[in-house]
Amino acid sequence: MQKQGLKLAYAFAVLNAVIIGFSFLFTKVALGHAGPLDTLTYRFAASFAVMSVPVALGWVKVSYRGKPIGRALLLAAMYPLGFFTLQVFGLQHATSAEGGILYSFTPVVTMIIASIFLKETTTLLQKLCIFLSVFGVVFIFVMKGSSIQLSNMTGIVLLFMTCLAFAGYSVLARSLSRHFSPAELSYLMMGIGFATFLIISLTGHAAGGTFSDFLSPLKSGTFILSAVYLGVIASLVTTLTSTYILSKIEASLMSVFTNLSTIVSIAAGALFLGEEITVYHWIGSFLIIAGVVGTNLLGRKKAKAKPGADRTEPLSR
Repeated sequence: MQKQGLKLAYAFAVLNAVIIGFSFLFTKVALGHAGPLDTLTYRFAASFAVMSVPVALGWVKVSYRGKPIGRALLLAAMYPLGFFTLQVFGLQHATSAEGGILYSFTPVVTMIIASIFLKETTTLLQKLCIFLSVFGVVFIFVMKGSSIQLSNMTGIVLLFMTCLAFAGYSVLARSLSRHFSPAELSYLMMGIGFATFLIISLTGHAAGGTFSDFLSPLKSGTFILSAVYLGVIASLVTTLTSTYILSKIEASLMSVFTNLSTIVSIAAGALFLGEEITVYHWIGSFLIIAGVVGTNLLGRKKAKAKPGADRTEPLSR
């Protein structure tokens, strides 16, 4: 049972990378119809609405009584609130390429924070594999002619803070997985995300007298499809699966899978936008995959030496 749970966790980690990789494409489409905050509002409206149905019908049980709700609220403050807010404003002062480069360092930041707060340990070879996956992402962006411009320091700082927010989420979610089911954490996070971004967005439109702009994206079927993908698939599904993953494997091992999304975004760009795939894309992708596989194969051998480190928990209670 434990081995099956571990296999499922790794399958979910790969699935998440694929979903996130395609989310860049859908985000570009959505932002063509609505501003960043409005897009986030509709994104979390979709995720919260979809999950509210099984919760209301009793198909998914959620209970927060007697549980560390304060820490769960801190989790929601890191992700989705902190992560997406920092990302939106960071990209206003920096390029998407800079965002991609900085986001690739998330596994390194997660490894450091997890070692401090969760006492997770990684071997030298695991550390080298994590850095190899990061180097693969940076290599692709640098070969494309992208770099980090110090003149965009405000954006760079904000985007680096998204790494801290996601790393903090990964570490805290692993800790909270002993108290909450994935469904309970996900429902709380989606609800807080929806309520917060809705208030911010409506306040901004009310102050500017542009409420019609808030509703106008709903006239586009393309925008609705993008919002549903971003909300239901890229937010709700990945949050559910991430919480499950973190109940099975270390935060530092899970986080390295995020760099696989770079490969997926390259493939999506080639398939749907006609973007060219060059030799350096293949080299960088190989480095990323080698880093991810190496980190987790070495981690699995290490876990075998310490049986019973993780216990299996169901997706919902």
